[in-house]
Amino acid sequence: MTTNTIMEQEARTAPQKIAEQLAANLTVTESLGAVLRDFKPKFVMIVGRGSSDHAGVFAKYLFEIEAGIPTFAAAPSVASVYGKTLQLEGALVIVISQSGRSPDILAQAKMAKEAGAFCVALVNDETAPIKDIVDVIVPLRAGEEKAVAATKSYLATLSALLQIAAKWTQNESLEQAVSSLPQALQTAVDAEPQLTAEALGEVKNLVVLGRGLGYAVSKEIALKMKEVCSIHAEAFSSAEFLHGPVTLVEKKLSIVDVCIGDESYASHIEQIENVKQRGADLVHLNQTSTDIHPRVAPLALLQRFYIDVAAVAIARGINPDQPAGLKKVTQTL
Repeated sequence: MTTNTIMEQEARTAPQKIAEQLAANLTVTESLGAVLRDFKPKFVMIVGRGSSDHAGVFAKYLFEIEAGIPTFAAAPSVASVYGKTLQLEGALVIVISQSGRSPDILAQAKMAKEAGAFCVALVNDETAPIKDIVDVIVPLRAGEEKAVAATKSYLATLSALLQIAAKWTQNESLEQAVSSLPQALQTAVDAEPQLTAEALGEVKNLVVLGRGLGYAVSKEIALKMKEVCSIHAEAFSSAEFLHGPVTLVEKKLSIVDVCIGDESYASHIEQIENVKQRGADLVHLNQTSTDIHPRVAPLALLQRFYIDVAAVAIARGINPDQPAGLKKVTQTL
């Protein structure tokens, strides 16, 4: 089913947009990789809000797994509201923002730069004022995104993070995986739906479970459930879920299983079996091909989800292009 929504139309352009991004950003990412190998950051701090913050969770797992560098999310209000300066000598700070204009994001970036960090911004709008603060701009090149719910720009953000990691570490396998990304996403576009309105029924509350990089995209999946389907959804690491929240399953909780075939697969499946035995209603989202690099697999799963969730919204009588109370650019202090 094609919904003809702007959200779905934009999501379907992601493979082509990312193919263009890979070609256009080759020089800047190669140069950045060389700088990072010379700089040898002690840690990475990610600055972002909303979907951009969720991309930071992906960056945390990616950089810690592939580069061995501790990575964490910033609290932007530390600079913008509390007026404090952090000790950031030797730090790599990555600012993720579609617009590059939110006051709190700009304040955190300015503070980081003045505190001695090497600052990189991933932005979709290359004219944004963030360009005058940071050391390097990595353009997302997703083009104008009219839908309020980010799709192609979010996938372009994860793609940019993968490119940075590959060029930084000079991991040949990862570089080949990045090159395969447009085709992997197109395979997902052409795949059968995984999330359907029928599977969710009248569900108003659910939990999304993933592990590692799967957990990172689970946070984005939960956000989109809230944004475009008005379903209260919360994301958990499948391991963390067993430490208390699993008691919710006794109430016949609905769970969306985000399953990625990487190093976390065996433990994640064990945890999913646990909640299944406790009586959870499960909906399974899987990577759309078994012949895919494990670092690329989360993006392919998300690509399919973006198309499916637009159809779920329409089936529930909701226009995903006009989510209640939201606008495209949110500016916070």
